[in-house]
Amino acid sequence: MLPRPEQARIVRGAVLNTIGADTPYAESQPLSIDEIRLESPKDGEVLVRIDAAGICHSDLSVVNGSRPRPVPMLLGHEASGLIEELGPGVENLSLGQRVVLTFLPRCGQCPACNESGGKLPCVAGAQSNELGILLTGGSRLTRHGRPVAHHLGVSAFAEHAVVDARSVVPVGDDVPADIAAVLGCAVLTGGGALLNAARITAESRVAIVGLGGVGMAGLLTALAYDCKEVIAIDAQNNKLDLALEWGATAAYTPQRAVDRQVTADVVLEAVGHPAAFETAAQILGLGGTLVTVGLPKPGETAQIEPLSLTAKAQSIVGSYLGSAIPSRDIPIFEELWRSGKLPLENLISGHIALDEINTAMDDLASGRVLRQIINF
Repeated sequence: MLPRPEQARIVRGAVLNTIGADTPYAESQPLSIDEIRLESPKDGEVLVRIDAAGICHSDLSVVNGSRPRPVPMLLGHEASGLIEELGPGVENLSLGQRVVLTFLPRCGQCPACNESGGKLPCVAGAQSNELGILLTGGSRLTRHGRPVAHHLGVSAFAEHAVVDARSVVPVGDDVPADIAAVLGCAVLTGGGALLNAARITAESRVAIVGLGGVGMAGLLTALAYDCKEVIAIDAQNNKLDLALEWGATAAYTPQRAVDRQVTADVVLEAVGHPAAFETAAQILGLGGTLVTVGLPKPGETAQIEPLSLTAKAQSIVGSYLGSAIPSRDIPIFEELWRSGKLPLENLISGHIALDEINTAMDDLASGRVLRQIINF
């Protein structure tokens, strides 16, 4: 029998206090580094010592107000670490195990979990994420005696996290912490969308619209699957050059792609902006599939030509978390990385300290970086 852990511990974490603060964030400081009281894991939960956490646009979208969430909130949803405590009833995980944290736990009981094969988000998991609580219910975080919301069931911008056991997937000890972290969001979202929603093959002609961390993960996945064409599209020339360096067949700015009448069988839209969605629709070829993983602001709209969908037998598919089942799909990407076909090291722009979090959000918003990794 495991010894009974302490009832709580104090951890340092990055707490979002204000949504929609003025930029630059380095000056307005919407995130503060605070001491947080973290309760021990309850039934079905685990305590993870965070080793690495990636800074993603889904974090930025909460900071800038694109994805409204309750505050104060301890941010961070893309991470890896080691299991330090097991709550009662957790039997399929072990102390000391390296795990990837994933931001949409699956209850395993709702129709979305049991009947969709990953296509639909878990209803209970999505609801708990919106409320800022764990799937098992409630928050394990307090500051000055008041609750702090969890970010997507993870809250990884801290030294430790208590999460639902269904929010972690074990990986091999040979997987570095930063590589394991990006498996949980960037790779699962961008790469998973191509495998699960678009079902790419070696014959696919793939275009990636938006070369952030998720888009670049999709590009690397298309290259790993030896797709016939891999076309990179982004407004920033430095990212186009990087995509060509990594092996993209061609690279264009959005307007140039439209002017050149570029077409693809599969188009991955990974920006979350109406203009990017419109570009993706314009370059979609005959019988093609547009998979959108971007998250626009609520209420934003885009214009497309409906006739094209019918006349060209096209499809538009939304994909959340890459339409993935993390326990099924993370091992696929892990093995692709291990074989050398998926060089995930390319996604990592640099490593930072937790105290640099506000400046890191500015860097992400500017498009200068793909994935910055916080090391603890």
